[in-house]
Amino acid sequence: MSKKMAIALGLTAALLSGCSAGPQAEPQGKTTLKVMYYSEDSFYFQYGMLFSALYPDIELEVVSTNNVKPEDGETINDATAKFIRERKPDVLMLSASQYKQWAGEGKLLDLEARAAQDKFDLAGIVPGILEYIRGLSDGKLYGMVPSFYSRAVYYNKDLFEKYGVPLPEDRMSWESLLQLASRFPTGGEPGERVYGLKPDYMSDLNSLTRQIGGSLGLSYFNVSNMHMTANSDSWIKAAETADKAIKGGYLYLGEDQTNQMYTTYEEYLLQDPFIGGRTAMTIDSSYLVSQIKEAQEVLKDKSLRNWDVVTMPVDPKNPNVTDTVSVDQILAIDSQSPNVDAAWKFLQYVNGDEFARVKSKANSGGFPVRTKYINDDDGHNLQAFYALTPTEETVFKDYDKMPNEAFTEIMNTIAAELSEAGKGQQTVAEALNRIQDKGQLILDGKGKGAEETASDTEK
Repeated sequence: MSKKMAIALGLTAALLSGCSAGPQAEPQGKTTLKVMYYSEDSFYFQYGMLFSALYPDIELEVVSTNNVKPEDGETINDATAKFIRERKPDVLMLSASQYKQWAGEGKLLDLEARAAQDKFDLAGIVPGILEYIRGLSDGKLYGMVPSFYSRAVYYNKDLFEKYGVPLPEDRMSWESLLQLASRFPTGGEPGERVYGLKPDYMSDLNSLTRQIGGSLGLSYFNVSNMHMTANSDSWIKAAETADKAIKGGYLYLGEDQTNQMYTTYEEYLLQDPFIGGRTAMTIDSSYLVSQIKEAQEVLKDKSLRNWDVVTMPVDPKNPNVTDTVSVDQILAIDSQSPNVDAAWKFLQYVNGDEFARVKSKANSGGFPVRTKYINDDDGHNLQAFYALTPTEETVFKDYDKMPNEAFTEIMNTIAAELSEAGKGQQTVAEALNRIQDKGQLILDGKGKGAEETASDTEK
Protein backbone atom coordinates (compact mmCIF):
# COMPACT_ATOMS: atom_id res chain seq x y z
CA MET A 1 0.00 0.00 0.00
CA SER A 2 1.41 3.42 -0.94
CA LYS A 3 2.01 6.06 1.72
CA LYS A 4 -0.58 8.39 0.14
CA MET A 5 -3.20 5.67 0.06
CA ALA A 6 -2.51 4.81 3.70
CA ILE A 7 -2.94 8.45 4.71
CA ALA A 8 -6.17 8.72 2.73
CA LEU A 9 -7.57 5.55 4.32
CA GLY A 10 -6.63 6.88 7.75
CA LEU A 11 -8.44 10.14 7.07
CA THR A 12 -11.50 8.22 5.87
CA ALA A 13 -11.56 6.22 9.09
CA ALA A 14 -11.14 9.39 11.14
CA LEU A 15 -14.03 11.05 9.34
CA LEU A 16 -16.39 8.10 9.71
CA SER A 17 -15.58 7.72 13.39
CA GLY A 18 -15.89 11.44 14.04
CA CYS A 19 -19.28 12.11 12.42
CA SER A 20 -22.01 12.66 14.96
CA ALA A 21 -24.67 12.76 12.25
CA GLY A 22 -24.87 10.52 9.22
CA PRO A 23 -24.68 11.72 5.61
CA GLN A 24 -27.48 13.75 4.14
CA ALA A 25 -30.30 12.06 2.23
CA GLU A 26 -28.97 10.48 -0.95
CA PRO A 27 -30.33 11.02 -4.46
CA GLN A 28 -32.70 8.29 -5.59
CA GLY A 29 -30.80 5.62 -7.54
CA LYS A 30 -27.17 5.71 -8.63
CA THR A 31 -25.88 9.04 -9.97
CA THR A 32 -22.68 9.28 -12.01
CA LEU A 33 -20.90 12.56 -11.30
CA LYS A 34 -18.17 13.59 -13.73
CA VAL A 35 -15.47 15.64 -12.02
CA MET A 36 -12.71 17.48 -13.84
CA TYR A 37 -9.34 17.03 -12.11
CA TYR A 38 -5.63 16.50 -12.81
CA SER A 39 -5.74 12.72 -12.52
CA GLU A 40 -7.85 10.00 -10.96
CA ASP A 41 -5.20 9.10 -8.36
CA SER A 42 -4.71 12.67 -7.17
CA PHE A 43 -8.47 13.28 -7.07
CA TYR A 44 -9.20 10.25 -4.92
CA PHE A 45 -6.32 11.08 -2.59
CA GLN A 46 -7.49 14.67 -2.21
CA TYR A 47 -11.29 14.33 -2.23
CA GLY A 48 -12.79 11.20 -3.72
CA MET A 49 -11.99 8.57 -1.13
CA LEU A 50 -13.56 10.51 1.71
CA PHE A 51 -16.56 11.60 -0.34
CA SER A 52 -17.24 8.08 -1.64
CA ALA A 53 -17.21 6.68 1.89
CA LEU A 54 -20.10 8.95 2.87
CA TYR A 55 -21.99 9.09 -0.42
CA PRO A 56 -21.88 5.58 -1.96
CA ASP A 57 -24.88 6.31 -4.19
CA ILE A 58 -22.88 8.90 -6.14
CA GLU A 59 -20.50 7.23 -8.58
CA LEU A 60 -17.50 9.45 -9.29
CA GLU A 61 -15.97 9.59 -12.75
CA VAL A 62 -12.76 11.58 -12.96
CA VAL A 63 -12.21 13.44 -16.22
CA SER A 64 -8.44 13.88 -16.25
CA THR A 65 -6.90 17.11 -17.54
CA ASN A 66 -3.44 15.56 -17.88
CA ASN A 67 -3.68 15.49 -21.66
CA VAL A 68 -5.00 19.03 -22.09
CA LYS A 69 -2.23 20.65 -24.11
CA PRO A 70 -2.56 23.64 -26.43
CA GLU A 71 -1.94 23.02 -30.11
CA ASP A 72 0.27 25.38 -32.12
CA GLY A 73 -1.04 28.93 -31.80
CA GLU A 74 -3.65 27.89 -29.23
CA THR A 75 -3.92 29.19 -25.66
CA ILE A 76 -4.34 26.95 -22.63
CA ASN A 77 -7.78 28.50 -22.12
CA ASP A 78 -8.79 27.52 -25.65
CA ALA A 79 -7.62 23.95 -25.06
CA THR A 80 -9.44 23.76 -21.72
CA ALA A 81 -12.70 25.09 -23.18
CA LYS A 82 -12.54 22.49 -25.97
CA PHE A 83 -11.86 19.77 -23.40
CA ILE A 84 -14.92 20.78 -21.34
CA ARG A 85 -17.15 20.89 -24.42
CA GLU A 86 -16.06 17.41 -25.46
CA ARG A 87 -15.92 15.63 -22.08
CA LYS A 88 -18.81 17.49 -20.38
CA PRO A 89 -17.75 17.28 -16.71
CA ASP A 90 -20.37 18.29 -14.13
CA VAL A 91 -17.85 19.73 -11.67
CA LEU A 92 -15.24 21.99 -13.26
CA MET A 93 -11.75 22.75 -11.99
CA LEU A 94 -10.80 26.20 -13.28
CA SER A 95 -7.94 28.66 -13.00
CA ALA A 96 -8.79 32.19 -11.88
CA SER A 97 -8.87 33.54 -15.44
CA GLN A 98 -10.92 30.58 -16.70
CA TYR A 99 -13.39 31.00 -13.85
CA LYS A 100 -13.65 34.71 -14.58
CA GLN A 101 -14.34 34.06 -18.27
CA TRP A 102 -16.87 31.25 -17.74
CA ALA A 103 -18.72 33.13 -15.01
CA GLY A 104 -18.94 36.18 -17.27
CA GLU A 105 -20.40 34.06 -20.04
CA GLY A 106 -23.11 32.65 -17.76
CA LYS A 107 -21.82 29.08 -17.93
CA LEU A 108 -21.60 28.44 -14.18
CA LEU A 109 -24.23 27.66 -11.57
CA ASP A 110 -25.03 30.35 -8.98
CA LEU A 111 -23.79 28.86 -5.69
CA GLU A 112 -24.98 31.77 -3.54
CA ALA A 113 -28.61 30.78 -4.13
CA ARG A 114 -27.87 27.12 -3.41
CA ALA A 115 -26.02 27.99 -0.19
CA ALA A 116 -28.93 30.12 1.02
CA GLN A 117 -31.46 27.43 0.13
CA ASP A 118 -29.57 24.70 2.03
CA LYS A 119 -28.37 27.01 4.83
CA PHE A 120 -24.78 26.15 3.92
CA ASP A 121 -22.39 28.04 6.20
CA LEU A 122 -20.37 30.55 4.18
CA ALA A 123 -19.51 32.63 7.24
CA GLY A 124 -16.88 30.17 8.44
CA ILE A 125 -14.85 30.43 5.24
CA VAL A 126 -11.80 32.72 5.14
CA PRO A 127 -13.42 36.08 4.24
CA GLY A 128 -10.66 37.13 1.88
CA ILE A 129 -11.03 33.96 -0.18
CA LEU A 130 -14.74 34.55 -0.80
CA GLU A 131 -14.07 38.22 -1.48
CA TYR A 132 -11.48 37.27 -4.08
CA ILE A 133 -13.70 34.74 -5.86
CA ARG A 134 -16.68 37.10 -5.89
CA GLY A 135 -14.42 39.83 -7.21
CA LEU A 136 -13.62 37.67 -10.23
CA SER A 137 -17.33 37.25 -11.04
CA ASP A 138 -18.96 40.66 -10.51
CA GLY A 139 -19.77 40.08 -6.85
CA LYS A 140 -21.52 36.75 -7.33
CA LEU A 141 -20.38 33.33 -6.14
CA TYR A 142 -20.06 30.68 -8.84
CA GLY A 143 -17.10 28.74 -7.42
CA MET A 144 -15.41 27.70 -4.20
CA VAL A 145 -12.01 26.43 -3.08
CA PRO A 146 -11.70 23.74 -0.38
CA SER A 147 -8.14 24.76 0.46
CA PHE A 148 -5.58 27.41 -0.32
CA TYR A 149 -1.84 27.83 -0.27
CA SER A 150 -0.14 30.81 1.26
CA ARG A 151 3.25 32.06 2.33
CA ALA A 152 4.38 34.20 5.22
CA VAL A 153 7.56 35.56 6.77
CA TYR A 154 8.84 33.39 9.62
CA TYR A 155 11.25 34.98 12.07
CA ASN A 156 13.58 33.79 14.84
CA LYS A 157 12.95 35.94 17.89
CA ASP A 158 16.19 34.89 19.58
CA LEU A 159 18.35 36.09 16.68
CA PHE A 160 16.52 39.41 16.55
CA GLU A 161 17.13 39.88 20.27
CA LYS A 162 20.77 38.79 20.03
CA TYR A 163 21.59 41.34 17.34
CA GLY A 164 19.33 44.11 18.63
CA VAL A 165 17.14 44.26 15.53
CA PRO A 166 13.44 45.30 15.81
CA LEU A 167 11.00 42.47 15.11
CA PRO A 168 9.26 42.40 11.73
CA GLU A 169 5.61 43.43 11.51
CA ASP A 170 2.58 42.58 9.40
CA ARG A 171 2.20 44.47 6.12
CA MET A 172 5.79 45.63 5.76
CA SER A 173 7.09 46.74 2.37
CA TRP A 174 9.85 44.77 0.69
CA GLU A 175 12.21 47.68 1.27
CA SER A 176 11.49 47.63 5.03
CA LEU A 177 11.88 43.85 5.23
CA LEU A 178 15.20 43.93 3.39
CA GLN A 179 16.42 46.78 5.61
CA LEU A 180 15.79 44.58 8.66
CA ALA A 181 17.60 41.69 7.00
CA SER A 182 20.59 43.91 6.22
CA ARG A 183 21.16 44.55 9.94
CA PHE A 184 22.37 40.98 10.50
CA PRO A 185 26.03 39.94 10.09
CA THR A 186 27.37 39.22 6.60
CA GLY A 187 30.65 37.49 7.52
CA GLY A 188 31.61 33.91 8.29
CA GLU A 189 31.68 30.51 6.61
CA PRO A 190 28.55 29.68 4.53
CA GLY A 191 27.71 26.58 6.57
CA GLU A 192 28.02 28.36 9.92
CA ARG A 193 27.19 32.05 9.52
CA VAL A 194 23.90 33.86 10.17
CA TYR A 195 21.83 35.38 7.35
CA GLY A 196 19.14 38.04 7.56
CA LEU A 197 16.63 36.44 5.18
CA LYS A 198 16.04 33.37 3.03
CA PRO A 199 13.75 34.87 0.35
CA ASP A 200 12.04 31.76 -1.03
CA TYR A 201 12.71 28.44 -2.72
CA MET A 202 14.53 30.25 -5.53
CA SER A 203 16.74 33.14 -4.56
CA ASP A 204 18.23 34.39 -7.82
CA LEU A 205 17.71 37.86 -9.30
CA ASN A 206 14.85 36.69 -11.54
CA SER A 207 12.90 35.15 -8.66
CA LEU A 208 13.42 37.98 -6.16
CA THR A 209 12.58 40.63 -8.77
CA ARG A 210 9.39 38.76 -9.56
CA GLN A 211 8.41 38.57 -5.88
CA ILE A 212 8.97 42.30 -5.34
CA GLY A 213 7.23 43.24 -8.60
CA GLY A 214 4.31 40.96 -7.81
CA SER A 215 3.72 42.64 -4.46
CA LEU A 216 3.48 45.97 -6.30
CA GLY A 217 1.03 44.68 -8.92
CA LEU A 218 3.53 44.96 -11.79
CA SER A 219 3.22 42.99 -15.03
CA TYR A 220 5.78 42.14 -17.68
CA PHE A 221 3.20 42.46 -20.45
CA ASN A 222 -0.32 43.59 -21.32
CA VAL A 223 -2.09 40.85 -23.25
CA SER A 224 -5.09 43.03 -24.18
CA ASN A 225 -2.93 45.09 -26.55
CA MET A 226 -0.02 42.60 -26.80
CA HIS A 227 2.47 45.12 -25.49
CA MET A 228 5.48 44.54 -23.23
CA THR A 229 5.71 46.64 -20.04
CA ALA A 230 9.00 45.29 -18.68
CA ASN A 231 11.14 48.43 -18.71
CA SER A 232 8.94 50.70 -16.61
CA ASP A 233 10.53 52.75 -13.83
CA SER A 234 8.73 50.55 -11.29
CA TRP A 235 10.19 47.33 -12.73
CA ILE A 236 13.66 48.84 -12.85
CA LYS A 237 13.39 49.92 -9.21
CA ALA A 238 12.13 46.45 -8.18
CA ALA A 239 15.03 44.75 -9.98
CA GLU A 240 17.58 47.19 -8.55
CA THR A 241 16.21 46.57 -5.04
CA ALA A 242 16.57 42.80 -5.56
CA ASP A 243 20.05 43.14 -7.06
CA LYS A 244 21.28 45.31 -4.19
CA ALA A 245 19.95 42.86 -1.61
CA ILE A 246 21.58 39.85 -3.28
CA LYS A 247 24.92 41.65 -3.55
CA GLY A 248 24.60 42.86 0.05
CA GLY A 249 25.49 39.41 1.35
CA TYR A 250 22.72 39.15 3.94
CA LEU A 251 20.40 36.87 1.92
CA TYR A 252 20.66 33.11 2.17
CA LEU A 253 21.08 31.87 -1.40
CA GLY A 254 21.72 28.19 -0.71
CA GLU A 255 25.49 28.57 -0.78
CA ASP A 256 26.05 25.54 1.49
CA GLN A 257 23.57 23.19 -0.20
CA THR A 258 25.62 22.11 -3.26
CA ASN A 259 25.73 18.30 -3.48
CA GLN A 260 25.29 18.02 0.27
CA MET A 261 24.59 14.53 1.62
CA TYR A 262 22.90 13.73 4.95
CA THR A 263 23.64 10.59 6.94
CA THR A 264 20.99 11.09 9.64
CA TYR A 265 17.46 12.47 9.87
CA GLU A 266 18.74 15.04 12.35
CA GLU A 267 21.20 16.34 9.75
CA TYR A 268 18.41 16.53 7.20
CA LEU A 269 16.24 18.64 9.52
CA LEU A 270 19.11 20.93 10.45
CA GLN A 271 19.96 21.56 6.79
CA ASP A 272 17.03 23.98 6.73
CA PRO A 273 18.84 27.18 7.71
CA PHE A 274 15.83 28.55 9.59
CA ILE A 275 15.30 25.39 11.67
CA GLY A 276 19.05 25.27 12.20
CA GLY A 277 19.01 28.82 13.61
CA ARG A 278 21.09 30.37 10.82
CA THR A 279 18.55 32.67 9.19
CA ALA A 280 16.74 35.38 11.10
CA MET A 281 13.82 35.27 8.65
CA THR A 282 12.58 32.95 5.95
CA ILE A 283 9.66 32.99 3.52
CA ASP A 284 7.78 29.71 3.36
CA SER A 285 4.40 27.98 3.32
CA SER A 286 2.54 26.44 6.25
CA TYR A 287 4.51 23.25 5.65
CA LEU A 288 7.40 24.78 7.59
CA VAL A 289 5.20 24.86 10.72
CA SER A 290 5.01 21.07 10.72
CA GLN A 291 8.74 20.81 9.95
CA ILE A 292 9.57 23.02 12.94
CA LYS A 293 7.38 20.89 15.22
CA GLU A 294 8.97 17.72 13.87
CA ALA A 295 12.42 19.15 14.55
CA GLN A 296 11.43 20.08 18.09
CA GLU A 297 10.52 16.44 18.74
CA VAL A 298 13.62 14.96 17.12
CA LEU A 299 16.30 17.54 17.88
CA LYS A 300 15.16 18.56 21.36
CA ASP A 301 17.43 21.37 22.63
CA LYS A 302 19.13 21.86 19.26
CA SER A 303 15.95 23.00 17.57
CA LEU A 304 14.39 26.40 17.00
CA ARG A 305 11.83 27.22 19.70
CA ASN A 306 11.20 30.96 19.79
CA TRP A 307 9.61 31.90 16.46
CA ASP A 308 6.56 33.55 14.91
CA VAL A 309 5.22 34.74 11.55
CA VAL A 310 4.08 37.97 9.91
CA THR A 311 2.38 38.61 6.58
CA MET A 312 4.22 38.74 3.31
CA PRO A 313 5.52 42.16 2.21
CA VAL A 314 2.90 44.34 0.55
CA ASP A 315 2.56 47.46 -1.55
CA PRO A 316 2.29 50.35 0.98
CA LYS A 317 -0.29 51.94 -1.34
CA ASN A 318 -2.46 48.80 -1.21
CA PRO A 319 -1.51 47.08 2.06
CA ASN A 320 -4.42 44.65 2.44
CA VAL A 321 -3.92 42.47 -0.65
CA THR A 322 -1.33 39.93 -1.75
CA ASP A 323 -0.48 37.84 -4.78
CA THR A 324 1.12 35.15 -2.59
CA VAL A 325 -2.13 33.32 -1.73
CA SER A 326 -2.92 30.66 -4.30
CA VAL A 327 -6.59 29.81 -4.94
CA ASP A 328 -6.28 28.87 -8.59
CA GLN A 329 -8.01 25.52 -8.20
CA ILE A 330 -11.55 26.89 -8.23
CA LEU A 331 -14.31 24.27 -8.27
CA ALA A 332 -17.55 25.22 -10.03
CA ILE A 333 -20.62 23.52 -11.52
CA ASP A 334 -21.50 23.66 -15.20
CA SER A 335 -24.87 25.42 -15.39
CA GLN A 336 -25.95 22.90 -18.07
CA SER A 337 -25.05 19.86 -15.97
CA PRO A 338 -27.78 17.20 -15.73
CA ASN A 339 -26.46 16.32 -12.25
CA VAL A 340 -26.63 19.66 -10.49
CA ASP A 341 -27.89 18.23 -7.18
CA ALA A 342 -25.10 15.66 -6.92
CA ALA A 343 -22.51 18.25 -8.00
CA TRP A 344 -23.69 20.70 -5.34
CA LYS A 345 -23.60 17.91 -2.74
CA PHE A 346 -19.95 17.33 -3.66
CA LEU A 347 -19.08 21.05 -3.42
CA GLN A 348 -20.90 21.35 -0.10
CA TYR A 349 -18.95 18.43 1.29
CA VAL A 350 -15.42 19.43 0.21
CA ASN A 351 -16.02 23.01 1.36
CA GLY A 352 -17.76 21.98 4.56
CA ASP A 353 -16.79 21.83 8.20
CA GLU A 354 -16.28 18.07 8.48
CA PHE A 355 -13.97 17.81 5.49
CA ALA A 356 -11.92 20.77 6.75
CA ARG A 357 -11.64 19.16 10.20
CA VAL A 358 -10.28 15.92 8.82
CA LYS A 359 -7.98 17.39 6.18
CA SER A 360 -6.46 19.80 8.71
CA LYS A 361 -4.85 16.77 10.35
CA ALA A 362 -2.67 16.11 7.30
CA ASN A 363 -0.49 19.18 6.66
CA SER A 364 0.40 19.23 2.97
CA GLY A 365 1.57 22.84 2.81
CA GLY A 366 -1.93 24.24 2.42
CA PHE A 367 -4.78 25.28 4.68
CA PRO A 368 -8.42 24.20 4.82
CA VAL A 369 -10.59 27.11 3.75
CA ARG A 370 -12.40 27.27 7.11
CA THR A 371 -10.70 29.54 9.66
CA LYS A 372 -11.86 27.34 12.54
CA TYR A 373 -9.21 24.78 11.59
CA ILE A 374 -6.32 27.17 11.06
CA ASN A 375 -4.90 27.30 14.54
CA ASP A 376 -1.78 26.73 16.57
CA ASP A 377 -1.69 25.45 20.14
CA ASP A 378 1.31 27.64 20.93
CA GLY A 379 -0.36 30.88 19.88
CA HIS A 380 1.69 31.68 16.79
CA ASN A 381 0.28 34.32 14.45
CA LEU A 382 -1.08 31.97 11.77
CA GLN A 383 -3.55 34.67 10.77
CA ALA A 384 -0.60 36.07 8.84
CA PHE A 385 -1.28 33.40 6.22
CA TYR A 386 -4.81 34.63 5.48
CA ALA A 387 -5.03 38.19 6.86
CA LEU A 388 -4.48 39.63 3.37
CA THR A 389 -7.04 39.36 0.59
CA PRO A 390 -5.77 37.43 -2.46
CA THR A 391 -5.44 39.32 -5.68
CA GLU A 392 -4.94 38.14 -9.22
CA GLU A 393 -1.33 37.37 -10.06
CA THR A 394 -0.10 40.29 -12.13
CA VAL A 395 3.50 39.52 -13.12
CA PHE A 396 2.36 37.18 -15.90
CA LYS A 397 -1.27 38.26 -15.94
CA ASP A 398 -3.41 36.64 -18.63
CA TYR A 399 -0.47 34.56 -19.85
CA ASP A 400 -2.97 31.81 -20.65
CA LYS A 401 -4.60 34.07 -23.23
CA MET A 402 -1.49 34.15 -25.41
CA PRO A 403 -0.03 31.27 -27.46
CA ASN A 404 1.82 28.87 -25.20
CA GLU A 405 5.02 29.03 -27.28
CA ALA A 406 5.13 32.84 -27.01
CA PHE A 407 4.77 32.77 -23.24
CA THR A 408 7.50 30.14 -22.88
CA GLU A 409 9.84 32.20 -25.05
CA ILE A 410 9.19 35.35 -23.00
CA MET A 411 9.80 33.45 -19.75
CA ASN A 412 13.11 32.14 -21.08
CA THR A 413 14.11 35.64 -22.21
CA ILE A 414 13.40 37.14 -18.77
CA ALA A 415 15.40 34.40 -17.02
CA ALA A 416 18.35 34.71 -19.40
CA GLU A 417 18.64 38.51 -19.31
CA LEU A 418 18.29 38.80 -15.54
CA SER A 419 20.82 36.00 -15.14
CA GLU A 420 23.30 38.10 -17.13
CA ALA A 421 22.51 41.10 -14.93
CA GLY A 422 23.00 38.99 -11.80
CA LYS A 423 26.49 38.07 -13.03
CA GLY A 424 27.31 41.75 -13.52
CA GLN A 425 27.49 41.45 -17.31
CA GLN A 426 24.86 44.17 -17.75
CA THR A 427 22.86 46.48 -15.50
CA VAL A 428 19.33 45.56 -14.47
CA ALA A 429 18.05 48.51 -16.50
CA GLU A 430 19.84 47.17 -19.58
CA ALA A 431 18.41 43.71 -18.89
CA LEU A 432 14.85 45.00 -18.65
CA ASN A 433 15.28 47.08 -21.82
CA ARG A 434 16.43 43.95 -23.65
CA ILE A 435 13.50 41.99 -22.21
CA GLN A 436 11.20 44.75 -23.44
CA ASP A 437 12.59 44.68 -26.98
CA LYS A 438 12.91 40.91 -27.35
CA GLY A 439 9.54 40.32 -25.72
CA GLN A 440 7.82 42.74 -28.07
CA LEU A 441 9.22 40.90 -31.07
CA ILE A 442 7.80 37.68 -29.65
CA LEU A 443 4.37 39.26 -29.07
CA ASP A 444 4.46 40.65 -32.61
CA GLY A 445 4.91 37.10 -33.89
CA LYS A 446 8.47 37.67 -35.05
CA GLY A 447 10.24 35.81 -32.27
CA LYS A 448 13.84 34.79 -31.87
CA GLY A 449 14.54 34.15 -35.55
CA ALA A 450 13.37 37.60 -36.61
CA GLU A 451 15.44 39.25 -33.89
CA GLU A 452 18.62 37.42 -34.96
CA THR A 453 18.01 38.37 -38.59
CA ALA A 454 17.58 42.04 -37.62
CA SER A 455 20.78 41.91 -35.56
CA ASP A 456 22.77 40.43 -38.48
CA THR A 457 21.43 43.14 -40.82
CA GLU A 458 22.55 45.89 -38.44
CA LYS A 459 26.03 44.40 -38.35
